[in-house]
Amino acid sequence: MSKFSKKNYSVVISAAVAASALISGGANAQASQNSEVIRSVSTDSLARPNAIAQNVTSVSQLSDVRPTDWAFTALQSLVERYGCIAGYPDRTFRGKQATSRYEFAAGLNACLDKINEIISAGLADKVSKQDLATLQKLQEEFAAELATLRGRVDALDAKTAKLEAQQFSTTTKLRGEAIFGLASGTDGVSSTGVSSTNTTFSYRVRLNLDTSFTGKDLLRTRLQASNTSNYNALANSNSTRLSFDGYGFTGSSANNFEINRLYYKFPVGDQFTAYIAPIGAVEDVINPLNPLESDSQGTISRFGRFNPLIRIASSGGASGLAVAGFDWNFSKSASLQVAYSASNAAAASGQGGISGGDTKIVAQLVAKPSDALTLGIGYARAYTVGNTLSSSLNADSLGGVSAPGVSGINSDTVAGSLIWDITKKFTFNTWGAYTFANSTGTTTAGTTFTSWLAALSLKDIFSEGDLAALSFGQPLLRTSVTGSAQGSASTPYQLEAFYRFRVSKNISITPGVFFVFNQGSDSANGTATVGVIRTTFSF
Repeated sequence: MSKFSKKNYSVVISAAVAASALISGGANAQASQNSEVIRSVSTDSLARPNAIAQNVTSVSQLSDVRPTDWAFTALQSLVERYGCIAGYPDRTFRGKQATSRYEFAAGLNACLDKINEIISAGLADKVSKQDLATLQKLQEEFAAELATLRGRVDALDAKTAKLEAQQFSTTTKLRGEAIFGLASGTDGVSSTGVSSTNTTFSYRVRLNLDTSFTGKDLLRTRLQASNTSNYNALANSNSTRLSFDGYGFTGSSANNFEINRLYYKFPVGDQFTAYIAPIGAVEDVINPLNPLESDSQGTISRFGRFNPLIRIASSGGASGLAVAGFDWNFSKSASLQVAYSASNAAAASGQGGISGGDTKIVAQLVAKPSDALTLGIGYARAYTVGNTLSSSLNADSLGGVSAPGVSGINSDTVAGSLIWDITKKFTFNTWGAYTFANSTGTTTAGTTFTSWLAALSLKDIFSEGDLAALSFGQPLLRTSVTGSAQGSASTPYQLEAFYRFRVSKNISITPGVFFVFNQGSDSANGTATVGVIRTTFSF
C-alpha cells in the first residue's frame, strides 16, 4: 500500500441499528453520539521507498490481492465506490505475491479515513448502511493487525520525539574529519653539500557545520586546527609541501582552532549558482578538474592537487582569502565558472582589502562532450605583492631581481585540463599551464612559467573504495625571460605514487611516496624523497 499521513480521526462504525439511524436521519449529532474514535495508523515504515500515491478504481487492478479472500470483495466494493486505496505505478504490491495482512490493514485505514471525510463534510447520506456494516466487519477481522501497527507507530513517535529533542539543529549538520600524518623525507645533496632528513608525525582536524535554509543552498562554517607545518625543511622552495599541511592564515600557530572556511552558496534560478565568502577558496568555485585533488583522500603532495590557475594569488594572508563568484550551467554539457579573490581582504589598511593585496579574477569553461570525457579551459589575471606568484608550487619568483625594485607581479595564466574515464575504474587526467609574468615597480623583468602534470588512477582494485594512482609532472619552470629576470637553472620534475585503501566506511589509510628532481629548479638542490602514511577519519 502507499504511504498514508498520520492523523487522529473519528469514524462512525456502529451496529446495524445505529447505522440505519445515521443514514435515515442524516443527523450529525446522532452520528457523533454513535461514533468511536480510532487513531489512524501510519504506514511510513511499511511503504516501499519508491511508492507513489496513484489512486486506482478497482481492487482487481492491484493484481497481488488474493480474490479468494472474503475481504477482497469487501474491499473491492469500497474502493470502487470511494476510490480510497492507492497502489504502485504497476498496480501491484510485491510483484505476484499476495499483500500481507498488515498492508491490507493499512489499506483498510485509508478507506476508513475516506469515509470519515465524507461524513464530516455533512454527506452522510452518501455512505450506505451496508458499507458501514462492511467496515465494522473488516475492522473486527483486522483488529490484531491494526493494534500491532498502532504500537509500531507509537514507538516510532517516541523515537522521533527523542531525536527532535536531542538534535543539534533543524537546519545544520555537523561533519568532521581528522588526519594523522606520518611523513619522512630526505632532500638529497643541497647546494651547501649537506643532506638532511626529517621524520614528522602530525595531525589536522576539521569540523564542518553545513547549514541549509531552503534545501538547495549551503552555508558552510569550517573550524580547523593543525600542527602539520609547511614541509619545507627538505628544500629551499615549496617543492616538497604535503597536500594537507599548513596551520591556516599567515601568523597562525599550531594547535589553535580557527575559522578556515565561511561561505554561502545559493542557486539563482535553475542554472545559476552564486558563491560569496569572507573566508573561502578559489577551488570552491573553479573546479580543479583533478579526480585526485582531495587533500585527505587523494594526492599526498601539494603539487599533485592544483594547477597554477587555481593556486596563483591564493594565499590567505593574515586575515583570509575573500572569494566571490558563480557557476553558470548554461547547457546540460557545459558550464562557465567565474571567481574573484582578494588575499588579506579584511585588512583596512596597507596591502589588504578587496583590491590592495593579492587579487585575481579567473574564468573557466568546462565541457562534458560525453559521460567519459571532461574538458576545461581557463584564464586568470592576477596581481601579487612582492617578487612571488604566491602559489606555493616550486620556485615562483621572477629570478635575479629583488625588492624594492620589484613591488609586485602582474600575471596572465592560461590552463587546459582533461579527465578521461577510460573505464569505470580506470582514469587518465592531465593539465598544462602557461603563466606570463611581468614585474611592477622600478625594475623591468618578465618571464614565462610553464607547468604540467599527467596521472593514471585505478579505483576499487581489491575492494570498494580503494584507489591507486601514479602521477608525473613538471612544477613551475621559468623560460623566455626578459629584462633583469633570470631563467631556471634546471627543469624540475615530480613523480608520485600512492595507494588508498578503506579500512571501513569512515577510515582510510594512504601510504605514498613522491620524488622531486631538481628542487627549486636547480640541480644543485638534489632530489628530494618524501614518504607519507596518511590516516583519515571521517565522521
